[in-house]
Amino acid sequence: MHILVTGGAGYIGSIVVEELIKAGDSVVVFDSLVQGHRQAVHPDAVFVQGDLRDRAALDTVFEAHRFDGVMHFASHIQVGESMRKPMKHLRDNTMSGLNLLDAVVQHGVPRFILSSTAALFGAPERVPIDEDERIVPGSPYAESKYMLERSLHWLDRLTGLRYASFRYFNACGASATRGEDHRPESHLIPLVLQVALGKREKLVMNGNDYPTPDGTCIRDYIHVLDLAKAHILALRRIDELGSRCYNLGTGKGFSNLEVVEAARDVTGRPVPVEFGPRRPGDLAVLVAANDRVCAELGWEPRYTDLREIIQTAWDWHRVHPDGYEG
Repeated sequence: MHILVTGGAGYIGSIVVEELIKAGDSVVVFDSLVQGHRQAVHPDAVFVQGDLRDRAALDTVFEAHRFDGVMHFASHIQVGESMRKPMKHLRDNTMSGLNLLDAVVQHGVPRFILSSTAALFGAPERVPIDEDERIVPGSPYAESKYMLERSLHWLDRLTGLRYASFRYFNACGASATRGEDHRPESHLIPLVLQVALGKREKLVMNGNDYPTPDGTCIRDYIHVLDLAKAHILALRRIDELGSRCYNLGTGKGFSNLEVVEAARDVTGRPVPVEFGPRRPGDLAVLVAANDRVCAELGWEPRYTDLREIIQTAWDWHRVHPDGYEG
């Protein structure tokens, strides 16, 4: 297939591009490099630097290529920031996504894969969380993703665009050549590893008074290579299955303190921890029920052991202690 990947210079997007190319697909990466890294783009991908809010730039790309599908990863992603700067997420994420969808429909692209979020479930009544759980976006970031899911629903119904939306939980880990390098970094595992590398004096953990066994948040950590596998499976089977929304995780939860302890074991280095206030929008427990994606796509997570997941991230961060800039 010939695939357009937006945000293909970012953490998840670049690794999905890597896996697509391994699978024999040809890829065009469209990325503004505001958050992504040019060095993360696979050398066999065609790279186009551009902003999704620029409709003329999008049309140029779609007129130059005939795509079999689009994978959309480009987004502001920090939940905490969205609580402080709601319009940045509501405006930019939504406008960029709608511009892209408009181009997809006008240029007759038949398949679309959306990077959505488990943050749609801001008040879950059941854990693990399945696809039938009521959607209550817990932040402007999550609301922006839900707006795109609703847009896809209507485009499927009215234009025949087939889509898969993946509400994934905590993406983590690394491939042999690509890893996580956000500026600023807000995700727990790379923050812990920065402390182990001596890049930070200590880890400041957001809250230790949650109703969990050790008082810290519990999250479902899904390896980025497992996540990529699910996206590619959906791309292959979307015509057969029709449009779908999937919750994507391992079905196992680990607390923040368990992550720190596992990282200490993997790295063999101390990780001092200090507790700070809760972060707005954080829930006590987020764990996925993955029965539907396993049954319908034949997907199964390869990485379910927390230490193995952290080991892949540690291997990458040791080689790239300053991220891609190093």
